[in-house]
Amino acid sequence: MAATYPTDRASLERDCDLEFFIAGGPGGQRRNKVATGVRLVHCPTGITVTATERRSQHANREAAFARMAARLQAQQHTARPRIPTRPTAASQRRRLEAKRRTSMIKRLRRMLPEENR
Repeated sequence: MAATYPTDRASLERDCDLEFFIAGGPGGQRRNKVATGVRLVHCPTGITVTATERRSQHANREAAFARMAARLQAQQHTARPRIPTRPTAASQRRRLEAKRRTSMIKRLRRMLPEENR
């Protein structure tokens, strides 16, 4: 069982290293000169997320924390094992009928007409 990590904002701020960088792309001179890109590194797991979509550092910081919480929750999610069930009687009948139909088609394909022999 993997360790579980809290995903609330206070815990993420405590456990993550916050780094700002200059985000390129469209957005004008302000975006190209100001460090608006945000990179979060979750220290216990090493997961890294970045946010560079917005022109403001504050909006990118919020998006990065939301992404980090989603990534941690996805990593900690364990899928429940599937419980095998028996096929229903109706589905068994349908499957057998389809097999009979296919078998009949193949049998007719094998039989040659009398005039071609």
